[in-house]
Amino acid sequence: MAGDYYEILGVSRDADKEEIKRAYRKQARKYHPDVNKEPSAEDRFKEINRAYEVLSDPEVKARYDRFGEAGVGTAASSGFEDMGDMGGFADIFESFFSGFSTGMGGQQGGGRRRAGPTRGEDLRLDLKLDFREAVFGGKKEIKISHLETCTVCRGSGAKPGTQPRVCPTCSGAGQVRRATRTPFGSFTQVSACPTCNGSGQVIEDKCESCGGAGQKQEAKKLEIAIPAGVDNGTRLRVSSEGDAGQRGGPAGDLYVYLFVNEDTKFRRDGINILSEVKISYLQAILGDKIEVETVDGSVEVTIAPGTQPNTVITLEHRGVPRLGNSASRGDHLLTVQIEIPGKVNTEERELLDKLVKIRGERLSKSGGIEGFLGNLFKG
Repeated sequence: MAGDYYEILGVSRDADKEEIKRAYRKQARKYHPDVNKEPSAEDRFKEINRAYEVLSDPEVKARYDRFGEAGVGTAASSGFEDMGDMGGFADIFESFFSGFSTGMGGQQGGGRRRAGPTRGEDLRLDLKLDFREAVFGGKKEIKISHLETCTVCRGSGAKPGTQPRVCPTCSGAGQVRRATRTPFGSFTQVSACPTCNGSGQVIEDKCESCGGAGQKQEAKKLEIAIPAGVDNGTRLRVSSEGDAGQRGGPAGDLYVYLFVNEDTKFRRDGINILSEVKISYLQAILGDKIEVETVDGSVEVTIAPGTQPNTVITLEHRGVPRLGNSASRGDHLLTVQIEIPGKVNTEERELLDKLVKIRGERLSKSGGIEGFLGNLFKG
């Protein structure tokens, strides 16, 4: 007696056609005799195929659901001889045997393909920028090492005056094929030709400049444009400055990843710039005009009388240009810090005593003048 076909595939009785097909693929990969060397694998694989043949056909499945094995009899063949649904079976081999073509009694697909132009590899370069370079952008000279087409042989790899010849092993296809017959059909493995390494040609007289490679490693200086407003992780693409292509193929690209050095005065928050400025308690009380540093240079800032600690003064349009739209800039946010003196001289103390009397405040025994100043600015 055959086992329950739903149990063999591991699906429920209300599974749809796609669920049955997925389950079949999973089980077939697991128990295929070429993969699973256990003695019982072949019999198990036969059961899996038998179950799929029955359950993948709606009419046969309906009879099986109603009458069981007796309802399908020999309507669907067992074993490997005459499979009724090769679609699902072929799918298994297409997904499982990468690099193979499949067929029953013959070869399919994988025709001869002469190796053609190949695009060069992309390259990566990490570049560090100063804070202001990232803000305003500009020109930057870099040095790279990449593969360039050999100027002596013009990329052929052959000595000047000679030409590569067609590979005798693969007849110029760049691939070799090996057919294997199994109970499931004929399987053809396609791989790169070992003689020409997939190029389809062999070079008898190699170029002395590049050793037959057709390419040479060269150092090169480039000047690239850094857009205003770039930040850590910004990636720039420099077209066609990667490795040269082979057999006339295009060069790859150069990708420059930018990293911004920290600045001692400024920090960045998106397109805004942050910094701090320290003022005396007298400037905070009376107000003042002071010079502060921005990425644009020194600017005059007005300190309003009675300015409190951590007050933020906004300097509009003094921040970072928006990447891609340098006419739009963020702001410079200036945080005010007030310095409270740890000690005062006699004259300053007398003046502060008068200020205390005018304000009608009492100095704490522990705080003294300094405590008074701290209370004055704690808000």
